[in-house]
Amino acid sequence: MKPIEYIGSQPRKSKPTHFFGGWVILLAAIGTATFFGMRFSDVVLAKGNRVDDANRESAIVLLEQEGAFTDRLAASALQRTKSQVTYDSSYYTLDYPNGDVPADRGRETDLIIRSFRGVGVDLQKGIHEDMKANYRLYPQIYGAAGPDHNIDHRRVPNLQRYFNRHGEELPKSREESDYAFGDVVTWFLGTSQAHMGIVVPGPGKLSGEKWIVHNIGAGPVWEDALFKWQVIGHYRYSPEIKTNQKN
Repeated sequence: MKPIEYIGSQPRKSKPTHFFGGWVILLAAIGTATFFGMRFSDVVLAKGNRVDDANRESAIVLLEQEGAFTDRLAASALQRTKSQVTYDSSYYTLDYPNGDVPADRGRETDLIIRSFRGVGVDLQKGIHEDMKANYRLYPQIYGAAGPDHNIDHRRVPNLQRYFNRHGEELPKSREESDYAFGDVVTWFLGTSQAHMGIVVPGPGKLSGEKWIVHNIGAGPVWEDALFKWQVIGHYRYSPEIKTNQKN
């Protein structure tokens, strides 16, 4: 009897399984996915926390919804960061009350004045009237014989004295929790110059942080700089919490 002829493909020996090779490929794939996943998350997080129009508008809306004077003041300060302002500390002849330098000009104190006017407080008038009645209680460092409604409210030491007399003077600490939105802060810049800004929330997911709005030369900006310089003044002012006048 003839042997039965095998019809079909020739049987092949099975190849040995490379156990470690599969794990290497799997781990490489996981590592690649993790790397690009982290990069994507970083991009999304950075976008959510950046200083931009969307985050600014969101912060303004949330502050205004809170309703307290100090929150609305912080919202008013953030509104100022929409404006293009050239730093200018020049003397101007101003209307009174509610006088202002040209809208595209100003210094750090003009930002403070404009922010307060956004919530119905005219510091030009308040400071001028207080200085007329109590001139010797204000810093005598400008060589003036009496009050001047054109410039007095634009000087940091005068604003400090007014807030000290009519508001609350608070701890000059390095603890963020000691500061609230709408607080006014003064810093020493390491020269003879004092600087001033308003505490506001950070952008996006950083809204619980204490940032500032100020003008240090490039116009109104919103940045994380509360403790960038030495704090020499910390004040909270509101018609609702106005304290007795201090000597």
